[in-house]
Amino acid sequence: MAVYTTIDNPELYFQTKLYTGNGSSGHAQTFDGDENMQPDLVWMKNRDATGEHFLIDSVRGVTKDIHSNTTAAEGTDANSLTAFGTNGFTVGSQGDINGNTEKMVAWAWKAGTAFSNDASATSIGSVDSSGSVSTTAGFSICSYTGNGTAGATIKHGLDKTPEMLIFKNRTSVITWIVGTKPSSFTTILFLQGTDAATDDNNAFNDTNPSSSVFTLGGNLGTGTNETSSNFICYAFASIQGYSKISKYTANGNADGAYVHLGFRPAFLMIKNITSGSTNWHLYDNKRLGYNVDNNMQRPNLNTADQTDDDLDLLSNGFKIRRVTSALNTDGNNYVYMAFAEQPFVNSNGVPCNAR
Repeated sequence: MAVYTTIDNPELYFQTKLYTGNGSSGHAQTFDGDENMQPDLVWMKNRDATGEHFLIDSVRGVTKDIHSNTTAAEGTDANSLTAFGTNGFTVGSQGDINGNTEKMVAWAWKAGTAFSNDASATSIGSVDSSGSVSTTAGFSICSYTGNGTAGATIKHGLDKTPEMLIFKNRTSVITWIVGTKPSSFTTILFLQGTDAATDDNNAFNDTNPSSSVFTLGGNLGTGTNETSSNFICYAFASIQGYSKISKYTANGNADGAYVHLGFRPAFLMIKNITSGSTNWHLYDNKRLGYNVDNNMQRPNLNTADQTDDDLDLLSNGFKIRRVTSALNTDGNNYVYMAFAEQPFVNSNGVPCNAR
């Protein structure tokens, strides 16, 4: 079979970790994969009980938390994630991510290469930025300060055009902003909200990102470019055999749409972009880890794991198995982002097996 991917082992760049909290500081977690992976972004959630989603990255630093289910500004919690390890991470006694005897999940990505851009010196972008990036895995974490100027441009570090951009204003209490190629960068989604794709409200200046920069609107775009506010942006590009950002059209049947990815998914996040009042859905290959019982989390809510039988995760994609507006309203479009457990065909031409 033909060579299909440049990433034979996705565990080098993405891993899911299930762990049980102990309520104490210094609770170290080691990833389960065959390869070591030092994470740069860890997204954690209590599976058993209500609690905030915690997103902590190496660019902003340990204990600096933002929450996908709220509009809150960045906080500092000395009892949250306290260290990024060479093959895992350590959490403190924060109950939402380390409640005693409670089940937790963490989704973790590696970027790994620091970058810093002086826009005036490099003539790349118009606003300085810094962060961490993996051009191999199509993932970067980008930090910058807004200037309120329409048309401002920011180096994202990917060296390829991002297809999903997730922004949080760290300084102000303001909505998360998500821009995607499948829903068009003339529209936005709200990670903590349920709206369909709506007019971009000056977030991206109606301009698609390029392989070097993304473009921001003026000060009305408070979610991406409020004057003097600090921002973090998570940028993703599809990598054949490892990740895919695209959309599907639902058929409204229990025998739902099959979506080809070209890999066996380890992580899948979906949002209805046609109809509002629909939650984000998030699945992985470990909760519970077999079809059709792939437990679901809602990034926009603080709820525990949901156990509806929504979909199958397959050797080369996923298939919808339930009629619900969040996944399967006839004729509605759904944007998704997925990361691989294993490529369908690796660089040696060896195919993967179904679960």
